[in-house]
Amino acid sequence: MSFSVSGKTAIVTGAAAGIGLAIARHLLDKGANVMFADIDEDRLEAEVGEEARAEGPIRMFAGDLTEKLTIANLLSATIDAFDRVDILVNANRKMVVSDILSPEADGVEDLWRQNVLTALRMSQMTAKRMIQHAARTEAEVGSMVGTIVNISSITAQTTRPELLAYSMAAAAMDQMTRSLAVALAPKGIRVNAVAFGSVMSASLQAALKDNPGYRDEIAEATPLKRIAAPVELAETVQFLASDASSFITGQVIAVDGGRSILDAVPAPAH
Repeated sequence: MSFSVSGKTAIVTGAAAGIGLAIARHLLDKGANVMFADIDEDRLEAEVGEEARAEGPIRMFAGDLTEKLTIANLLSATIDAFDRVDILVNANRKMVVSDILSPEADGVEDLWRQNVLTALRMSQMTAKRMIQHAARTEAEVGSMVGTIVNISSITAQTTRPELLAYSMAAAAMDQMTRSLAVALAPKGIRVNAVAFGSVMSASLQAALKDNPGYRDEIAEATPLKRIAAPVELAETVQFLASDASSFITGQVIAVDGGRSILDAVPAPAH
């Protein structure tokens, strides 16, 4: 089976920075057409604005993806540019520290909306477009119509009270992945997730600026004794988006240097 994504069209959310940007860039480098989507228009412009205006294999879309109308506009813009959507990567995510005894400051509603509902609505609406395209082109029954990859976190499997909202959202993302995989399998759409830890995300970079000592703590709590570059996660996303994983669906693959198999992880979860 081929690991190639060349010629396919991907939407990557959260693509203005960090892991989302790394994934979008990696898929672009491997020959995919990529729509970079994010709420941060200024950051998108700085990262890909000039390339997007060249009307080659890259486009950008800025908007609040918690709104269904914005999602519909993103899908229309992608199809107008590239005629189809083959790959969706839900990398849009937010992380906050929870005040666990405060209903006003626990962050649960915010992260449910930002991390879970956005990915769910993106998946639902993108899957419909994938199915419509397959019907319009009379794709062969049983052929792969599209792939969805959700970016989750190993905090779904660990207990850190200060990450209440983030870990709840990650756990919901994992279960959403499994449920969508079963529902969409008959339609030829595979759905998987990548749960990461000890990867240099934008939130981890920010944390390290405030406390450089976190780097050694995280490395020590990781069996492979290092923090991974975002491209290492991006390569796993490519695998899940390609035909090389054609018989894999409903799986949550940990990319964490072994952290999630430890009984306790004292270092900050990123």
